[in-house]
Amino acid sequence: MRKQAGFITVILLMTALVACQRVTNQSLSAESKPRTAESASVNQPAKENSGKLIHVLVALCDNQFQGIVPVPPKIGNGDDPANNLYWGAAFGVKTFFKRASGWKLLASTPTPPNSTGEILERLVFKHQTKNVFLVADAYRGREIKLCTKDFFDFAAGRGTQTIKVKAADGEMDLHIGSSADLIAYVGHDGLMDFSLDAFPQKTDGHKRDAVMLACISKRYFADPLRATGANPLLWTTGLMAPESYVLKAAIDGWILSETGEQIRKRAATAYNQYQRCGTNAAMRLFATGW
Repeated sequence: MRKQAGFITVILLMTALVACQRVTNQSLSAESKPRTAESASVNQPAKENSGKLIHVLVALCDNQFQGIVPVPPKIGNGDDPANNLYWGAAFGVKTFFKRASGWKLLASTPTPPNSTGEILERLVFKHQTKNVFLVADAYRGREIKLCTKDFFDFAAGRGTQTIKVKAADGEMDLHIGSSADLIAYVGHDGLMDFSLDAFPQKTDGHKRDAVMLACISKRYFADPLRATGANPLLWTTGLMAPESYVLKAAIDGWILSETGEQIRKRAATAYNQYQRCGTNAAMRLFATGW
């Protein structure tokens, strides 16, 4: 199994690096579907949760609708979260966190009620020792622009959503979107392929941290993120494989209220552990703050 996992890691890294090298000026061939104000909840202010909440937005890898060099069809189908490179594959968000120590899966919902089809699956995890929840959404690959827009909207304080989750002590409400304390983007850097129509401006005083696991995210995400007022807890300076051991390492440090530099070191250590790229190279790959 370890040999097989290692082989899969090499394949995923190679495909991710090749994919990130194709920077184009053309728009995506499929535009994001508009959502109603009710489904997007764009006018609802952020609400307080009883504990910390993390919202992870994953743009599923898509050979057809993203500006990438195609990866193997099985992991590059943006309509198939179960096998997708960034969701159901060995180091995708769903598979990795289901196996990760410290987290318990509470719910898995195909096409959640607040979605009009752009989100194919929603997961809700609870940390086993801390009062921290993690909600992860798998966006259809062709909806990468909408996924990116939602990331910045949430970071700016636009669009809170309330979902019901069954926990050990009964059903409870979780406020996600702009109500999250940490918002993460995982996937291809779509801003290499398209531009946002506008940069959402910070709307409230809620403090939010942001993690952006995509190739060269510090360069492409900087201007829109600055407008949101969110803190860049972790982003990247070069080509990388946005796999979930990095996301988990960053979240582990964030839960412990570590500094940005400590979290950056955690991310680099995890990346080197799996990719064997060297500590110095891994440290150069990740950045924190402005």
